[in-house]
Amino acid sequence: QLQLVESGGGLVQPGGSLRLSCVASGFTFDNYAMGWYRQAPGKEREGVSCISTSGGRIVYADSVKGRFTISRDNAKNTVYLQMNSLKPEDTAVYYCAADPYRLTVQNKCAVNRYWGQGTQVTVSS
Repeated sequence: QLQLVESGGGLVQPGGSLRLSCVASGFTFDNYAMGWYRQAPGKEREGVSCISTSGGRIVYADSVKGRFTISRDNAKNTVYLQMNSLKPEDTAVYYCAADPYRLTVQNKCAVNRYWGQGTQVTVSS
């Protein structure tokens, strides 16, 4: 059974950092593009970042470029999202996603076949 389990969320002050992890099981991780999405209250889910199977191609939303870094460790079946210089507008539930077929559509993350349960990130003083 395919499973994606996120961890690492929490409460952090503006300017702080968090690292999210997503551990995958039940499928061949190396064959799946991976992504991070977020959804704030009252807003649509948006793609934050995504990474190809080998890690050779990475895409970021404009709102997080230069602050967030996505990476993956295929030996550990894990994808990470390092978030630095966090802002209150980064507050959202963050979801991990996996897709065996595609990474992007029109240069925007389109990794959306399978989803984790989400982890809350709150940026507040």
